[in-house]
Amino acid sequence: QVRLVESGGGLVQAGGSLKLSCSASGMTFAINAMGWYRQAPGKQRELVADIGRGGSTNYADSVKGRFTISRDNALNIVNLQMNSLKPEDTALYYCNADAFSRNFWGQGTQVTVSS
Repeated sequence: QVRLVESGGGLVQAGGSLKLSCSASGMTFAINAMGWYRQAPGKQRELVADIGRGGSTNYADSVKGRFTISRDNALNIVNLQMNSLKPEDTALYYCNADAFSRNFWGQGTQVTVSS
């Protein structure tokens, strides 16, 4: 099993920045890709960004150039630096890990961007 705990959400004005962190524990040796997803009220959960074990990254078009995902394999941490935040970035953000051909999820952290 893999346990994920997110931190760093909060309320910020448009144009501001936030950094989300996710710490993994348990059978972390089995983790392949890690990523961040978000779900706004009334919408489906969507991929924000993910990062492979070797560091390859993938971003949603809506966040390219504003968000940066990074990963520390030794500490089992994945971060999401979010800059130039927009009201439409408001959502519950979930950390995700791919291990044992399964998806593991954190409990989510709320990001609210005011206009």
